[in-house]
Amino acid sequence: MAYTEVFTNLGLAKNEAKIYESLLHAGETTVADITRKTKIHRRNVYDSLNRLIEKGLAFEIIQTKENHYKAVDPNKLSEILEEKQDALTGVMPDLQKMYKSKPKKQEVYIYKGIEGYKNYMRDILRLKQDVFTLGAKGAWYDKKLMRFAEQVRSEARKLGIKFTLLYEHNTIENHPDIAKDFGDDYRILPKKYSTGCTMDIFADRIVILSNIKPDGAISDQSAHTVVVNKEVADAFRTWFGLMWSVSKK
Repeated sequence: MAYTEVFTNLGLAKNEAKIYESLLHAGETTVADITRKTKIHRRNVYDSLNRLIEKGLAFEIIQTKENHYKAVDPNKLSEILEEKQDALTGVMPDLQKMYKSKPKKQEVYIYKGIEGYKNYMRDILRLKQDVFTLGAKGAWYDKKLMRFAEQVRSEARKLGIKFTLLYEHNTIENHPDIAKDFGDDYRILPKKYSTGCTMDIFADRIVILSNIKPDGAISDQSAHTVVVNKEVADAFRTWFGLMWSVSKK
């Protein structure tokens, strides 16, 4: 198994990741051997090795003829992550202050894919307001999202955030137990009104989620349009109440 992608996600450059993995496999090796196995130009190998040494992930062993290089214990990666997290935690109050200092009363923007869906769920926790969902499909059951969604559900309960959901008929028909795991109250829309979209209303915003399949799976190309406008959000809450009153319990 290649771990290069894992290492790059942790902040290493591509060549650094390849070389670090090569060092882990070799135990102790030379630049010539690294060049041969990774297909990276010798000059670039030296540059990447020096950066790995600076980051504390590798060290040089002085030899008579040609120096050798060895990887540091992979636990060092965890230390680097902790250091980055500590640095971020230290400045987070200032970043939040800057973010909130000039609130935009009206705006429209788009989140995309799974990571965009996570951002919108973080907005729910940040704004700490009840959520009204129209056309719910159980997107939190997407395999790529389940662990994160459970964390959100847990935090939402602590914050006292309530979820009121109008499910699509097909979702409940195919997954009758889905409503038991999420939400405080729900009803079911008439079958003929199924769509490929879901809408969430909370605080001063409406989030329109597209490309959500009937089983809740989220496409990587899905777009989540966020409208920030309190007057519009209040209007949608009123219309939600109408649809709630005519939907099946």
